[in-house]
Amino acid sequence: MTVQAARIPGAAAPPADFVEQTYAKVFWRLVPFLMLCYVIAYLDRVNVGFAKLQMSQQLGFSETVYGLGAGVFFIGYFLFEVPSNVILHRVGARVWIARIMITWGLISGAFLFVNSATSFYIMRFLLGLAEAGFYPGIILYTTAWFPAHRRAKVIAVFMSAIPISGIFGNPLSGWIMDAFNGAHGLAGWQWMFLIEAIPAILVGVAVYLYLDNRASEAKWLTDAEKAVIERDIAQDNTGKDNSPHSIATVFRDPRVWFMSLIYFAFVTGQYGLTFWMPTLVKATGVQGNFNIGLISAIPFLFAAIVMVILGRNADRMRERRWHLIGPALCGAVGFIVAATATSTPLAIAFLSIAAAGVLTCAPLFWSLPTSFLAGTGAAAGIALINSVGNLAGFVSPYVIGALRDLTGTTETGMYALAGMLVVGAVCVFLTPARMVNR
Repeated sequence: MTVQAARIPGAAAPPADFVEQTYAKVFWRLVPFLMLCYVIAYLDRVNVGFAKLQMSQQLGFSETVYGLGAGVFFIGYFLFEVPSNVILHRVGARVWIARIMITWGLISGAFLFVNSATSFYIMRFLLGLAEAGFYPGIILYTTAWFPAHRRAKVIAVFMSAIPISGIFGNPLSGWIMDAFNGAHGLAGWQWMFLIEAIPAILVGVAVYLYLDNRASEAKWLTDAEKAVIERDIAQDNTGKDNSPHSIATVFRDPRVWFMSLIYFAFVTGQYGLTFWMPTLVKATGVQGNFNIGLISAIPFLFAAIVMVILGRNADRMRERRWHLIGPALCGAVGFIVAATATSTPLAIAFLSIAAAGVLTCAPLFWSLPTSFLAGTGAAAGIALINSVGNLAGFVSPYVIGALRDLTGTTETGMYALAGMLVVGAVCVFLTPARMVNR
């Protein structure tokens, strides 16, 4: 049998080694580039955590003001998430992801003009509007290239961009703030925003030139390779709601709202960690922004390794629920112990466990809703789940900041994060295995 049999409806399946070679080709063509995009996206989203080390003091921001400003990003994100993803579904990822990255790069660079709490809130809100649709758009994009049983590994590798952005971005942010502080009359945090915005604009242009919307448009695939992917995606979408009216159906689907609750719980832990990591490390006695950046990179390095291992194992076993429950509970334990740790090594060890837990939950989670959503329904459903879940990005830093101002300690906030991870684990346990293990 030849690989051309893959092009004939009803023909025997192509050889397994040809299928694996095809997906390996697609993986190496797309996933590293998408990772680069997300490293830049996440850095521009959370570098405000490092800016806080100088900006709060220079501009007179309280912990509550900082927490509210960090979180208001997700209000803009929430408002434009579903429309953005529906537009992406209609015009294609190549155009829309490029637009998103260029826009948020310009706004992120403009943060150097922030001079008050009000301007801080406005700029964070606008940044959320600009970036809305990027992450769920990429998740939607993977459904056009990889069937469900291959996506956990793909999404896990893609989302390892989060810890990678911490591994390299935290020391970079600290170094920029120390090295450029005072240059040409600008503070270190202003230089950080300006310099770290440039890659978003450049890579945004590269997205338009590099990405293909779907396999049928990819000149770097043979006809037989395209047929393999199109066959698998068609089979994967069998039984899913792909009807034109499915956007309205998504909003009435209790499964979508239950998935939103689970994701809200996990994102609470994720942004509690990423926004407050520099502050937590500094509280253990570490001095100097660059040193804080180096040490806070350790938990992200550990998380990157765990994410890839568990994502690969979840695909191999075709099991989703326990691969989510375990990391969520480990993350809760990590937060609880790290909150009371009295030494830097102990705090970093358990922050590493917390990071591995909460950051592993996100990529594994997305194998759940994409198991029953397709087409326009997937565009709206993924965006709705992501937007509701990411409201935790508003709630989490604001609540932790308010609790820190109220109690003078971060312990209560860390306990709250642990509690939300337990809630997420319980909800995953209540999700029927037959609905998500594909």
